[in-house]
Amino acid sequence: MRRRASRPASMICANSRSSSAVSSATAPISSRYRPIASLMTCVLSCPVHSLPVERLGVLGGTFDPPHIGHVAAGLYTLDQLRLDRVLFVVANDPWQKSADRPVTPAADRLAMVEAAVEGHPGLEVSTVDIDRGGPSYTVDTVADLEASHPGAAIWLVLGVDAAAGMPTWHRWEDLAGRVRIALLDRPGAVRHDPPGFAVDAVHMPEIDVSSTDLRRSLVAGRPVGGLVPEAVHSVIERRGIYRRP
Repeated sequence: MRRRASRPASMICANSRSSSAVSSATAPISSRYRPIASLMTCVLSCPVHSLPVERLGVLGGTFDPPHIGHVAAGLYTLDQLRLDRVLFVVANDPWQKSADRPVTPAADRLAMVEAAVEGHPGLEVSTVDIDRGGPSYTVDTVADLEASHPGAAIWLVLGVDAAAGMPTWHRWEDLAGRVRIALLDRPGAVRHDPPGFAVDAVHMPEIDVSSTDLRRSLVAGRPVGGLVPEAVHSVIERRGIYRRP
């Protein structure tokens, strides 16, 4: 009896692939695209909390002028809380300060802040308050950022003194449950956390610098050393900010 010749393995594999291809080609469309349909169903129906959430820090201020302490606060917060970015929001009209003293025009303060954050990935400038105009209220800032960054988790970056003063803010209670506080907890500071807010401490060294002292020195023509980033100092000189009339 003659034995039936066996087919080469390569032929078997080729035939198998051919058979599989034919089977796939002749299968009903609904069957062939079932994996894609399943994927689309997951994308459309998976819970929102399973998708990545943007982690956004908001460091608002007058920045008159911005200094190394502001930059350090942004960098420490970005790193310790693992945020995607920290927005430096330049106040248009800082109503709690403008009633007591002249405030440098917003365009000049914006130019200084842009120079301060340049070269620091993750630190960005937001003009949301300037674009809105009028007095700058944090509750309005947050509402605008919620609209432009839907679903984002928002941290307000505050020093200990600013956090303690939150009850003096316009409609500050409306922020509870919508934002967390990134509290710049310097050594030896006495904390008075605002009630009703989740607080995450950001530990950073004491940096003895204030915008008020810097502004007085600049107006008087005194050197400010390295307390103001060099790029900011260049903007001050170029635009003639803080020169006596």
